[in-house]
Amino acid sequence: MSASGKVIITCAITGSGHTPTMSPYLPYSVDAIVEQGVEAAEAGAAVLHLHARNPADGRPTADPGLFMEYGRRIKERSDVILSISSGGGTGMSIEERLEGVRKLQPELCTLNLGTMNYGSYPMIDKHRGTWRFDWEEPYLESTRSEPFMSTYADIEFMLNVVAPETGARFECEAYDVSHLYTLAHFLDRGMITPPVFVQTIFGTMGGIGPDIDHVVHMKRTADRLLGDAWEWSALGAGRYQFGIVTAAAVMGAHVRVGLEDNLYLAKGQLAESNAAQVSRIRSILEALSLDIATPDEARRILQLKGRDKVAF
Repeated sequence: MSASGKVIITCAITGSGHTPTMSPYLPYSVDAIVEQGVEAAEAGAAVLHLHARNPADGRPTADPGLFMEYGRRIKERSDVILSISSGGGTGMSIEERLEGVRKLQPELCTLNLGTMNYGSYPMIDKHRGTWRFDWEEPYLESTRSEPFMSTYADIEFMLNVVAPETGARFECEAYDVSHLYTLAHFLDRGMITPPVFVQTIFGTMGGIGPDIDHVVHMKRTADRLLGDAWEWSALGAGRYQFGIVTAAAVMGAHVRVGLEDNLYLAKGQLAESNAAQVSRIRSILEALSLDIATPDEARRILQLKGRDKVAF
């Protein structure tokens, strides 16, 4: 958490890991993504983390035209900060994944700090034979053999080319301790400017586990490596979501929730919207006497360029 004492809530609206069969509430049409994004902002999210999906069948895409439509329509109705994903889906090149970021020139975009295995394939057995769309099972199966690529060269391209070209800062995604050392390497080289917004991610198959000991270890490691150059945020995947982010918030973190990370609001209860998760974590944080940052307060904390300087 920043010296301001304010907690930034990020909401990850749709992601690229879950598929439409898994929840009827996962948004993938343009209207649904825009509506759920605006509602999440109204519920207290200062940042919306956005992926793009094909509006016909929910397939992940990096189509910059879709990102532009989301951005324009959300900006018309909200002053929320947009963090455009550079993640895309499996099998996309870095150039494809960055088309939306380079076109929109947002205030924030994501930077994955390393190549890793996203293991989504275990979800196949739960939904086998019930798929709404024929792309879903092969897409999940592809995570068994296709890692997400983010090489040192890819990271250098984002820092040396995309950052100055767009003026965007980064939501730096750290899935394991090694990613913090990678970030420190680039910080030491002067290639990334503080404050660095670090999203630590717990419970994703292929990354560090959802144990409180790991949360403490990641924080201690980042404090040692990054000093006062970082703003910490945390998310927990799946059923670990609210427990992880609450524990991290008590330790001083900003938080992230949303249907990208977890489809449920409680055990056995699907979340009917992203706003429901934002409202839930906001109520928990406020019960702990933690103050929620507005979008403009988040802009000051993260030293963003401002919504008037985006290209949408």
